[in-house]
Amino acid sequence: MYSSTLTRLRAEWAPSIPRELLAGAVATFALIPEVIAFSFVAGVDPSVGLFASFVISIVIAFTGGRPAMVSAAAGSVALVAAPLVQSHGLGYLLAAGLLAGAVQVAFGLMKLGVLMRFVSSSVRTGFVNALAILIFAAQLPHLHGASVATWGALALGLALIYGLPWLGQRLAWPALTAIPSPLICVVVLTVLASALGLHLPTVGDLGKLPDSLPVFALPAVPVSLDTLRIILLPVLAIAMVGLLESVLTAAVVDEMTDTPSDKNRECTGLGLANIAASCFGGIAGCGMIGQAVGNVKYGGRGRLSTLFAGVFLLILMVALKDWVSKVPVIALVAIMVMVSAETFDWKSLGALVRHPRLSSAAMLATVVVTIATHNLAAGVAVGVVLSGVFFAFKVSHMLEVQMHDEPDPGAALGQRTWRVSGQVFFASADAFIEAFDVLGAEGRPVVIDVTHAHFWDITAVAALDKVVQRLRHHGCTVQVLGLNEASAVLIDRMGSDAAPAKSPTGS
Repeated sequence: MYSSTLTRLRAEWAPSIPRELLAGAVATFALIPEVIAFSFVAGVDPSVGLFASFVISIVIAFTGGRPAMVSAAAGSVALVAAPLVQSHGLGYLLAAGLLAGAVQVAFGLMKLGVLMRFVSSSVRTGFVNALAILIFAAQLPHLHGASVATWGALALGLALIYGLPWLGQRLAWPALTAIPSPLICVVVLTVLASALGLHLPTVGDLGKLPDSLPVFALPAVPVSLDTLRIILLPVLAIAMVGLLESVLTAAVVDEMTDTPSDKNRECTGLGLANIAASCFGGIAGCGMIGQAVGNVKYGGRGRLSTLFAGVFLLILMVALKDWVSKVPVIALVAIMVMVSAETFDWKSLGALVRHPRLSSAAMLATVVVTIATHNLAAGVAVGVVLSGVFFAFKVSHMLEVQMHDEPDPGAALGQRTWRVSGQVFFASADAFIEAFDVLGAEGRPVVIDVTHAHFWDITAVAALDKVVQRLRHHGCTVQVLGLNEASAVLIDRMGSDAAPAKSPTGS
């Protein structure tokens, strides 16, 4: 029992301790420029984003549902938080983050993570590609008007990041792949810039770094209905955006590692992390897809890599602040360019011509809206809606109604039978009604055989009811055959005039 528990904990936390620590360090360096930039987007000091990032990373390492996933202060949350900071200040932002965390905890406890099943593969691909483009675009301001030295440093950084692993595999030198190349890039460029006296912008130029540990304190806002009124909408926006990005990022890591994760636990863990971050003076956050991809790419598979990403960030920002402030920003830009390239699903470009056009349209719409609004929730919402509309459109065209007349020598007009097959619901109800030539059936006995059809909603029941009423109005005797149990129950609940008679086969 003890041995099996230990094996399980090792698999969950640290399949390989050295790789976990090194991968977490890569994720940390990938976090620094983005967290500082997102802090400016939200209108708060860099310390607010940095405090949040290491608190969130540490807490979610224990409480999250997706090992090896990196969560921190994120741009999507910063965008929805910025108006609240501008209008009411940091205290209200911290209060909103705390309450948003509580909403996320409730979301997870109610097991609503299952709702992510409604996000199609096309929308997930669009989400990944849009974030990859946004990550790359976020690096462009660092290159605007850059000097020759800056461009040279970028080229050298990318050469180190991509070249060292390639060279190590080519020459079969394990030493070149033992340490992740992004860490070597940071060290080499920092040493070269200092030794050669290169005038390269540094991390210290981005903003004031923390000079002490965060301190626990509840948000300094009045506990009143007025406060709730002010923060309610931002709370819901922060909670939903954070949940959406975290669960989608967890799905990406699931696919990269071929392992499942507990999405409901991830929602609850994110909520607890955001509550803790808010109580230590940090902005709310969520899953960081770029950093998660980098973590997994360089060997992170367990919770230790997530934990160390937060611990190492704390060490760098406080104990090693003087050294970190001298790291050239361009070294971190090189890492983020690599992260962007690794995040983007390049195969999806070729799939645009192979996949159904409607699926490709949903993917492209997700990308375009996300990039245009810098709002992940907006992009995914549009993609989900379009996927639903396209699915309904496709299924609605699977409805078929065939007419057959059976002559009756003893009567002037023989029986007319309509055989319905397919799905009848709100999108196909009008086509269902139009398929019946009511005037042509006047005075005939009529059978509507729905053995191979299914009625899904009240619109479908209303359509069948309308057809039956029209036929009876024109002197027809109407019999409905073959209703399956689910359709019959729905029609009975609606009090429809359609007679749910059994077919001869008993179906």
